[in-house]
Amino acid sequence: MTSTVRLTVMVFPGTQTLPLFAAQTIGLFEKRGLSVELKPAPNSEEQRRGLAEGRYEIVHGAADQAVAMVEDMKADALIVAGGDNGFNHLFVQPEIATLADLRGRTVVVDVANTGWSFVAYNILTRAGLNRGDYAVKEAGAPFRRFEAMRDDRSIAAGILNPPFAIRARQAGLKDMGPVTQTIGPYLGQVPYVLRSWACANEETLVAYLAACIEGLRWVLDPANKSSAIRLCAAQLNLTDGIATETYAAATHPTLGLARDAMFDLEGFRTTLRLRADFTGCHLAPPRSEEHTSELQSRFGISYAVFCLKK
Repeated sequence: MTSTVRLTVMVFPGTQTLPLFAAQTIGLFEKRGLSVELKPAPNSEEQRRGLAEGRYEIVHGAADQAVAMVEDMKADALIVAGGDNGFNHLFVQPEIATLADLRGRTVVVDVANTGWSFVAYNILTRAGLNRGDYAVKEAGAPFRRFEAMRDDRSIAAGILNPPFAIRARQAGLKDMGPVTQTIGPYLGQVPYVLRSWACANEETLVAYLAACIEGLRWVLDPANKSSAIRLCAAQLNLTDGIATETYAAATHPTLGLARDAMFDLEGFRTTLRLRADFTGCHLAPPRSEEHTSELQSRFGISYAVFCLKK
């Protein structure tokens, strides 16, 4: 009898986690011999540190977090699939007419030196604001950034994704539009692991990715729309209306979840460029290693392990 492999996976619950919720709820992990505990992330720093220290085998977060592990922590992190563009919009307080009005105000971020922080800095730079022209407040996960802006009008801007972006609009915060409209293609939430774990557990990693992809296909199948909206509402504690909008974002034909978790290399180049712009460290181009197994035989795809050249 094959024993069950237990995995602890840290995620930011939201639009991007619907395939994981599906895989867990309809038994896709279980049928591959996996017992997966999904732990909500308080912030990206805990994701990175927890992965490095072995508390989590897999994390799902902004692709730039994996880059930060390689560059700052000197950890051999690997991005093992694509995901999405982050679904993020820039929100401001209702009295902000233009981004120039953010001079002297406070911008809320997850942590100040990774991921969506660099996106916010880039957008504000394009509006003529340098890093010293505004204050930065670290708040952690998207729900905490939304609550910070909702509860404290002195926090003038922040980047949010659904369902928190939907709640922000309902709370009267002003939507300045999707960030990709300004910065171009961007690689958002992805699964990443440590190379040492991936090499020692390739069958487990492939089984996990296969379940995720099958869950993704289930979410994107129009036949499952009603069930997927109910799942979204239940897992994220949403009203039917917000769950429906969140599902619509996830399944958008061009801006939604990447089909079969395909990797957006152009978006990843933007990720690397923004990090270089704000850290001064110009990284070597990424390389990929193609792997095939159950993903190839059952789904007609392979999974690519993306890392940075050393």
